[in-house]
Amino acid sequence: MLILANVRERWSAFLGAFIAVLAGVALITTTLVIHDSTRPTVQPRYAGTAALALPGQAVDADGSPADRIPWSRAEAAPLLAGLDALPGVAAAVVDRSFYAQAVVGGEPVADEGALEAGHGWDSVRTAPYELVSGRAPGGDREVVVDRALGVAPGSELTVNITAGRERFTVVGTVDGPGYYFSEAFAARQQPGVRAVALIADEGASATAIASGARKVLGGKGTVVSGDGRSALQPAYIEHKRFLGIQLISAMAVLGLFTTVFVVASMLVLATGMRRREIGLLRTIGASPEQIRRMILGEAAVVGVLGSIAGCLAGVAATPLLRGVLRGLDVVPPDLEITVAAWPLLTASAIGAGVSVIGAWAAGRKAARVAPIEALLDSGSVDKGMGRGRRIAGLAALGTGAVLAVATATTGADDRINTAILATLSLIVAAALLTPVLVGPVGRALTAPFQRHGSAAPVLIRAELVANSHRTASLVAPVIAAVGFAVLLSGIVETMRVAYPAGEALKTAGQTIVTPAGIPGNTDEAVAANPVGKAALPTRAFVTEGGEPTVLDVLGTRDQRWNKPGEAVLGERTARALGVRQGQSVPVRFADGESVALRIGAVLPDDPERGDFVVPRDLVRAHDPAALTDDIFVPAGAEASAAVPGTALHDAAQYALADYDTDARLTDSLATMLIVIAVGYSAIAVVNSTAMAAHGRRRDLAVMKSAGGTVRQLLLLAAGESAVVVVVGAALGVLVTLPPLAGMASGLSQATSADVGLHLDTAAVATAVTGTLLAAVAAGVTVTWRTMRGRAA
Repeated sequence: MLILANVRERWSAFLGAFIAVLAGVALITTTLVIHDSTRPTVQPRYAGTAALALPGQAVDADGSPADRIPWSRAEAAPLLAGLDALPGVAAAVVDRSFYAQAVVGGEPVADEGALEAGHGWDSVRTAPYELVSGRAPGGDREVVVDRALGVAPGSELTVNITAGRERFTVVGTVDGPGYYFSEAFAARQQPGVRAVALIADEGASATAIASGARKVLGGKGTVVSGDGRSALQPAYIEHKRFLGIQLISAMAVLGLFTTVFVVASMLVLATGMRRREIGLLRTIGASPEQIRRMILGEAAVVGVLGSIAGCLAGVAATPLLRGVLRGLDVVPPDLEITVAAWPLLTASAIGAGVSVIGAWAAGRKAARVAPIEALLDSGSVDKGMGRGRRIAGLAALGTGAVLAVATATTGADDRINTAILATLSLIVAAALLTPVLVGPVGRALTAPFQRHGSAAPVLIRAELVANSHRTASLVAPVIAAVGFAVLLSGIVETMRVAYPAGEALKTAGQTIVTPAGIPGNTDEAVAANPVGKAALPTRAFVTEGGEPTVLDVLGTRDQRWNKPGEAVLGERTARALGVRQGQSVPVRFADGESVALRIGAVLPDDPERGDFVVPRDLVRAHDPAALTDDIFVPAGAEASAAVPGTALHDAAQYALADYDTDARLTDSLATMLIVIAVGYSAIAVVNSTAMAAHGRRRDLAVMKSAGGTVRQLLLLAAGESAVVVVVGAALGVLVTLPPLAGMASGLSQATSADVGLHLDTAAVATAVTGTLLAAVAAGVTVTWRTMRGRAA
């Protein structure tokens, strides 16, 4: 009962923590709901299937359909016969997907799913799509298209396929997306069998069909039904889902860290200002354990209330976040929001847990208050920094320093994460060690103003030195806000300079032919250009000598690696496969056929060359649907963009265009994270400043009785708030410079370009100005209201 009474009576002291928990839980709720809603779903074009029979998957695959080891035609034939003969199965349809895109008016029609838009005619039954007009395709030059394309049967249509532009006669239209060719034509585009769709007779049981199909496969593949059919989600949707998860995960992690940080600092301040009350409780017999339970109980109540409100706010804000993510093109376009119980329960548990964790330090310190302190004023005692806090601060400082050094030496995939972890550690260190720093920094900041004879600088300095713990609680959220703003904007600006510069050096003097509006270059585009480098990528598998392993294979025309029957491996891939130069390894390609390749060379890893390189003609023979990556035309040769769907770039343009998508995403992510960090910190600054000003009402009364005017006292409050923000901003900048310097050093080595540390001064200025205005406004407002209340 005492806990509830304290929360009710001191609600203003807990308001900041409540709002911080509310905001944190709302953010986590929103991100978890979006994450849950973006789970793979059954695609509309498989809605008419009872089950899907799929080949087995490589053990180290990422779960995409391209990582399933395709059946060859010979392997698939008996399986198809067995599946087709199952009771309740109307048809067993081989579902083929390959690149197809209409060219209208000389330009490819925009189609995000073009990479998998081509199918055999039988695939219309998997949706099912109905024939709206015309007939099914019979010859190799016939096609049925989506009626939304607006092409009538009998018309000629240019369709881009892997080989390039080809003319087809439209013989029919259907009420669904895609281009449907004859089965013979589709089989030549995708010879391997990656999926067999089982169409059920009317009234047949999908469960029974799936069970029977598993027996037919006999361990040679898997059968999925119901929601399991989402395993064939298109690659472009899966990529968007991946990007969206990265964004919302970063938001949730930052929100969690900032919530703990802000709630802890506010609860420490609120508890410190109750020293007299806690001393009285100790005087009447309250034990340290009872005091600790009271503090933790109050935090738990605030956490539960904030979590409930946060869950409601998070659900309400989910459509807004979905709109933001759609604008960034990182979620499926048809994403529907579904609110399940687990995101709400998880977010609520996190909110309550964060509050209790944040109050742990405050409760531990409050439990040590001696009964004699009931006779002292709550703000008169500041015993300096304790041993535990000093040790924790130095440990965090050491960890941050080690991670900052590691930022310069770690790999590209881990560099950003290491820089963020280093900054988190240094922010915690700065917050913990602030009581030691505020005295010297306060003297330095107020010294220039003392020569004017004003008492304000003396009072401000005395307040900073005498109440260093309270000052530390006010400074902590400013450190976090400015630190995150400097770090995130600095990462974006540094990478914006580094990566294009490094790529431009690699391709200097060359002209690069890139796909424009299509997912890759066709063979027609390759033939139209004098090729220096044009990698033809495919997925292949090693199935001998252990578990199946997926390979990213590149086909090349480079004479150094273009030797029939041979492959060139990077050292890492050779170790993973357990092979050496001169050995042979059987490689299974996209058509399901295996080829024994001799290892012609094992070379140091080079991302430009590739980890598994074979002759280009070998890839084309076994994967007719593969599209070529960017085409690099040597200096002095004339490149051509005459083929629709291609564009020309010089080295600098190519580097900037190549990084444009990443830059757009990182810019958006950084902006969202900075808004979160500064928003949280503004809440904490306003609440902490208001609490501190309210707690000093006796000091204000004494200064007023000594002759201080309202204007002087308001200026004093504004000055104290400004100094606190300046101290926090300075520390926030300092703690981020070592990780950013390490990152710049690492990027210099990785890109072979001279990369310096770059900051976004606008973002930093916005963060500092925002927290400064919030702190000054809160301090002045509460001081004015306190004095007005006493005057009344």
